[in-house]
Amino acid sequence: MRRLTRGRRLRTGLRGWGGVGAMAVVCALAVTFVMLLPLIESHGDGSTGTGGAGLAYGSQARAEGGCTTAEMAKAPEKQTLSPSTADGSTIEEIKKRTGEKRKLIVGVDQNSYRWGYRDPNSGQDAALEGFDIDLVHRIAQDILGDPNAVQFKAIPTDQRIPAIKDGRVDMVVRTMTINCNRLKDVAFSAPYFKTGQQVLAPKSSKITGYDGSLAGQRICTAKGSTANTKLVNDKQAGDLVASADLRTTVPNQLDCLVRLQLGEVDAVVTDGALAASQAAQDPTVMLKGEPFTTEYYGVAMEKSADDLVRRVNQVLVDYRKDTANGWQASYDRWLSATLGKDSSTSEPPAPQYLRKS
Repeated sequence: MRRLTRGRRLRTGLRGWGGVGAMAVVCALAVTFVMLLPLIESHGDGSTGTGGAGLAYGSQARAEGGCTTAEMAKAPEKQTLSPSTADGSTIEEIKKRTGEKRKLIVGVDQNSYRWGYRDPNSGQDAALEGFDIDLVHRIAQDILGDPNAVQFKAIPTDQRIPAIKDGRVDMVVRTMTINCNRLKDVAFSAPYFKTGQQVLAPKSSKITGYDGSLAGQRICTAKGSTANTKLVNDKQAGDLVASADLRTTVPNQLDCLVRLQLGEVDAVVTDGALAASQAAQDPTVMLKGEPFTTEYYGVAMEKSADDLVRRVNQVLVDYRKDTANGWQASYDRWLSATLGKDSSTSEPPAPQYLRKS
């Protein structure tokens, strides 16, 4: 059984204290503690943390959820914990699984070409492969000593957060952007990839990018995606042409490409990294214009799983440093053909962590 979160234990305790007076005391203590919270510090060297007392800090820093200051909102990818090799309660629960169940349970995509997909040409029992899948195997190797000790669960785009909160998976590694809204519900690792939103449309289309050429065009996005949130907000703010049609949303981002191929929509907006792979699948479509956002992918985990977050961050430190079988080797194998060997995405983003002062 998944352990109770700190928040649930607190609520249970409050019922026994006798109501409003106790709540006032707790609120006062919370305000005092928040005033003592440490500042964000950059660690560009990927140094290993020590774990220990820092675990309590990490949970409290995320207790309010999302980005609590304007500075945090500018860089949500920095709101993670310093690396550590220590085992905590979450990792111990994973290691206690026995037999066939002794596996890391990970939510992934199985339809994103070169990220997480099954190659139809590799046989009936085609294994999942791609850039995200390589990272999953590396995490499993570190935690369980076996890169294949993984139970993959195909998770639709709009089910990534529910799968974590419901305890169906230990983590999600699925081209998932770190942002303030998601930080209200889950914890993220340090970023492992940099990308940005772009427009994908037929080569013959008059659409030129994220601009006035989208007037009257039917645009497809995945439900729960950062692309959908961005377009809806921009339209409300007047930053996207008012006649752009945003009514088409789908559970899985790849479904947008199918809608585009069937002529049911005129354009797709998604992460440029994903769009480039889809353009590689279908030579009749192409990226239009430059990226209009800057975003970072992270490994998403249960909000109170501090030890797992720290451990994954340590794996990422080692993964970046491993020139033979690490991040760069995986990028060269899966992504360099579509994103380029010298592009801004061709090296891992520098990690930055919260720390205890």
